[in-house]
Amino acid sequence: MTKQIVTVRCPECGSTNLVLDPEMGEYVCARCGLVIEENIPSQEAEWRAFTPQERDSRARAGTPTDYSHYDKGLSTVIRIEKDALGRPLSPKVRQQMWRLRRWQTRSKVHASQSRNLMLAMSELQRLSDVLHMPSSVHDMAAIVYRKTLNEGLVRGRSIGGMVAGALYAAVRFTKIPRTLKEISEASQRSQKEIARSYSVIVRNLSMRMPINDPTEYVTKVAEKAKVSSDVEGLAINLLKEAKNQHATTGKDPSGLAAAILYLSARMLREKVTQAQLAKAANVTEVTVRNRKRDLMKSLCLTKS
Repeated sequence: MTKQIVTVRCPECGSTNLVLDPEMGEYVCARCGLVIEENIPSQEAEWRAFTPQERDSRARAGTPTDYSHYDKGLSTVIRIEKDALGRPLSPKVRQQMWRLRRWQTRSKVHASQSRNLMLAMSELQRLSDVLHMPSSVHDMAAIVYRKTLNEGLVRGRSIGGMVAGALYAAVRFTKIPRTLKEISEASQRSQKEIARSYSVIVRNLSMRMPINDPTEYVTKVAEKAKVSSDVEGLAINLLKEAKNQHATTGKDPSGLAAAILYLSARMLREKVTQAQLAKAANVTEVTVRNRKRDLMKSLCLTKS
């Protein structure tokens, strides 16, 4: 039996813990058992399907709204080869369909905002494919960009830079371990431009970003550098201790992950170089050495 919590108060005991019983079509109070409402119509489909193909053939609605498409996936497609029954169109009707489709295409790109979205969503799709972003981050970046467009923040700025900034905002908000440098390399925009666009988006949309956790980068760097799980586990424990000592505040999480992995590998006598970890973390060896020195000082570790 599927139950869904609702926020209606029970008139008998005043409880707000009410549940929906879809099989009986009733709202029932979970505390006293009073039936609040009955004969509720079901919102589910009246047909059953056992395979994806059967579900698609029986569904009478289109695809859900997709914000990653410039038209949200709700555009009309005019076909010029066959009619609804699959019969070929006559030359006269086909010519009419050609004209209709041409004017429909012109109407789509007539407004400047529509043209902007077409270019932006295409660039966002390319970036997501290059960086292997999950669909949730892709969709969130599309929503963020639409908000910046509605607020007029894109005016006077490059579309590519704002798209990259929106994607970086989605990455930061969802805590995906992707750095600004990685997004800059994929978008072929400078880190300074993307950081500026990101700052504009966060400030004007009043987005509260979580702080990057270096622990989330340890697994990523360890996998690229091919270090053992023992080193990775020790690195996570050492990093937690360093966080308690406030030694990670204001530091690049990728550099910290590489440095703590290097320290852990040395403690466990596993052979790994700073160059390997720096390349896996996409930072310089100087950064790894500086972070290593700071971590050794804060964790009271001695050279071995």
